[in-house]
Amino acid sequence: MNIKEKMKNVFEKGVDLVHKISTKNLIIIGCCSLICGAVALNFVLLSNDTKDVNFGANNMENNVSVNAGDKVDYFSSTQLSRQKARDEALEVLQSVVDSEDAVSATKEQALSEISKIADDIQLEANIETLVLSKGFEQCVAVIAGESVNVIVKTQGLLPNELAQINEIVYEQTGIVPQNVKIIEKKS
Repeated sequence: MNIKEKMKNVFEKGVDLVHKISTKNLIIIGCCSLICGAVALNFVLLSNDTKDVNFGANNMENNVSVNAGDKVDYFSSTQLSRQKARDEALEVLQSVVDSEDAVSATKEQALSEISKIADDIQLEANIETLVLSKGFEQCVAVIAGESVNVIVKTQGLLPNELAQINEIVYEQTGIVPQNVKIIEKKS
């Protein structure tokens, strides 16, 4: 076989691979990405009445305060919304894994995303449990990629409490305090 024939074979194999990655698989991958983004956006929209809290420290600028006044239990509704978005994402990912039309690379990516979501769920539960053990009445943690949002019910966060929460997040996830937003939900 000469070089021309080898190049032609490589090109034909590449074209075959592109055809195997069907439009349906690309749409599924796009949907998975959108759902993961929706989880983060849902969280942001739930905490849209925020204002900055300044404790005078450089790494404290990511902390915000949310005013009370909601008739619905904020923490329960936030956890429910988070779970609903995750369930929808897992459903789409599972459909990719179960699809006979999806190529193996797409299925592997879907399985990887399922594993990542499961890990995030476990890490969020660990963070919430450890923050509650520090004396906070309620807590919700949301991991979104390389950032974490932690909402705590309190009458006012002290600098040492902020440091404790940042330490818990770092120990559990390895995410640095600059990528942690601590939100204060006043009761």
